[in-house]
Amino acid sequence: QVHLAESGGGSVQSGGSLRLSCVASGDTYDITLMAWFRQDPGKEREGVAVIRGDGSTEYADSVKGRFTISRHIASARQRTLSLHMNSLKPEDTAMYYCAADRRSPGNWTRLLAESSYRIWGQGTQVTVSS
Repeated sequence: QVHLAESGGGSVQSGGSLRLSCVASGDTYDITLMAWFRQDPGKEREGVAVIRGDGSTEYADSVKGRFTISRHIASARQRTLSLHMNSLKPEDTAMYYCAADRRSPGNWTRLLAESSYRIWGQGTQVTVSS
């Protein structure tokens, strides 16, 4: 079993920066995908960024050039996922969620889709004011 715990959310002004963290603990040794999603009330959950087991990354067009996803694998039972967010805009305001899955590389498709992940954290709120 894997537990995901996000932190680092908060309130910033437009143009500011935040760094989100997600600590994954438990049976993390076979996790192959980790991602960040966000959701505004009344809207669908949107994929923001993903990092694959081989270290390659993918971003939503809306955050390219502003957000950077990274990970640190501390052990077979713990790893940390980060999201560095720069040049924040009011439209980045949302609850941000960490997600993970164990899919094999042959199934690494639609990685910014919510349905591609089976493990989720509780979320951390990011609010950007103009």
